[in-house]
Amino acid sequence: MDISKEKIADNLAYVLAQAHRGVHLKLEKQLRIEGVQVEHWRILDVLSDEKGRSMGDLAEIVLMNHPALTKMLDKMVANGLVLRSLDPNDQRRVLVFITNAGYELHQKLSAHATKFQHQFETNIGSEKLEHLKELLNEIIDETSQPG
Repeated sequence: MDISKEKIADNLAYVLAQAHRGVHLKLEKQLRIEGVQVEHWRILDVLSDEKGRSMGDLAEIVLMNHPALTKMLDKMVANGLVLRSLDPNDQRRVLVFITNAGYELHQKLSAHATKFQHQFETNIGSEKLEHLKELLNEIIDETSQPG
């Protein structure tokens, strides 16, 4: 490893980004079997409770900006996986719901995601994986604090 890479590899933000990239790419490879991206799975997973979500809530939960989410949802609507509807309580809000086809795809994607998680658990051990998630949640909590 050259000295400049060694220096940046010591930075928490870099290490987290590198880990995210690796995990994302491996999961994406699994989900490509069904012809979808990781973000599709996240969207369908959130909507699978069949409660529907506003565009703003959905964007926040699935970690996407509004324009990217809108573009992806346009494709998902065209493919019959989700539908948009005006909120009956507030005509200014659009709610997104999963369709039956979306729910069926979600079941397939969940099987891949579970297999992916199991592979990690097998490779690094369930205790390490739980500890890692605890540490990452602490980082999330810390970075969510104002200031």
